Amino acid sequence: MSVEVAMWRIDEGVSPISFTGMDSEARLQEIIANDISIVDPTLMVIGREVTTPYGGRIDILAIDGDGRLSVIELKRNLTPREIVAQALDYGSWVRCMTIDEIAETFIRYQERFHQDSSPTGIDEALRERFSNVPDELNTAHRLVVVAADLDPSTERIVTYLQEEYGVEINVVFFRAFTDGERQYLTRAWLKEPEEVSGEMLSKTYRSVRNGEWNGEYYVSFGERVCRNWNDAKKYGFVSAGGGEWYVNTLRKLQPGNRIWVNIPGTGYVGVGVVTSEAKRFDQFNVTTSAGSVPLTSLSLEAPEAFNEEISEHYVGVNWIKAVEARNAVKERGFFGNQNTVALPTAPSWAFTVERLKSLWKVE
Repeated sequence: MSVEVAMWRIDEGVSPISFTGMDSEARLQEIIANDISIVDPTLMVIGREVTTPYGGRIDILAIDGDGRLSVIELKRNLTPREIVAQALDYGSWVRCMTIDEIAETFIRYQERFHQDSSPTGIDEALRERFSNVPDELNTAHRLVVVAADLDPSTERIVTYLQEEYGVEINVVFFRAFTDGERQYLTRAWLKEPEEVSGEMLSKTYRSVRNGEWNGEYYVSFGERVCRNWNDAKKYGFVSAGGGEWYVNTLRKLQPGNRIWVNIPGTGYVGVGVVTSEAKRFDQFNVTTSAGSVPLTSLSLEAPEAFNEEISEHYVGVNWIKAVEARNAVKERGFFGNQNTVALPTAPSWAFTVERLKSLWKVE
């Protein structure tokens, strides 16, 4: 399935906007490095043009709040097959990077590209960016190929690596358009990133490498101006907003699912059973002593809970156990993930659930 993107102006009739292409790969690399959110809003750049011991050079190296690395590689003048092979080669090196190597890479990146004479340490940068420093770095990695197009055979190779061998590799297509003096950049994924992040693994691969999913759902509840744990605990819900990237996985939750809720950087605060599908804040009701009432009729601690631009979405939850944030449980080896909702197969997830069951006396 090739990806074709086109644009039209519709303010005065319908007129196509010209596809011009990016004037240079270097410019696209600069754009992505300066605002990595156009690839993934959960990433922080820690390296550019990172030299490997084998003579290669990684275009962009990034990290997420869980300590997972992302290799972002631009196509340049390579054939699609060559760029996939190159990304795999870089991945084979990145997976063995130590904490010291990651820290040194980040220092060199700041010194070279930001002319920073007093560069920030990796721990401090992670804490500032994600309000949390993961217990471990480089627990996993993924590969992202940046291209304008992809031939069918290479698409088949990428899909095969994803589905048969569980390789976290994806392709993101950027195309530049010009309308008068204005330029636009469009983005499309070969597969939605949340589909590739562990969920594209075949059943065979999961059972061999990570163990079967235990049927328990992980929920990340990052506290923001639009989201407060006290509200969620009191009225029975979890939520996400700020863009489709965050809301998409929330929609995976269905009534009857059991969830374990983690506040990143704070710890696990609750376990409960989902009672409703995801709904926008102005369509969501909660149960109070007065019966079922619209959420918008309540005064919440989160000051921007009903912000139209953030567009927070809510899922109802019947709490089995919910504790104050100050009593959150956080231990070394616990599972963590930046996605709003995850169906983890990692051994650390099974350990986390069993440990919380024991501490909270939950069956």
